[in-house]
Amino acid sequence: MQDHYAALGLDSSATLADIKKAFRLKAAQLHPDRNPAADAPARFQAVQAAYEVLGDASRRQAYDDHRRRNLLDSPADTAREIWDQFFRPLRGHL
Repeated sequence: MQDHYAALGLDSSATLADIKKAFRLKAAQLHPDRNPAADAPARFQAVQAAYEVLGDASRRQAYDDHRRRNLLDSPADTAREIWDQFFRPLRGHL
């Protein structure tokens, strides 16, 4: 799975404004008409795909949920969050 945040050079706490700015900069830098590197078209497509997902609120939420399920961000924090979500309802019944 491609890391869309890494493609744009951002972390998962980036705002929509940060995402738009990073996309514009990376797209201008990697556009095949401006960049003669052999890997420029592939990198440009990766940046476009990242923006399509992260620029849409519902698609970004689904992507972030998928990342959390796969423990890509922080395994310890994700495990703690899962543990708390599971046992929080049970604490009130004890």
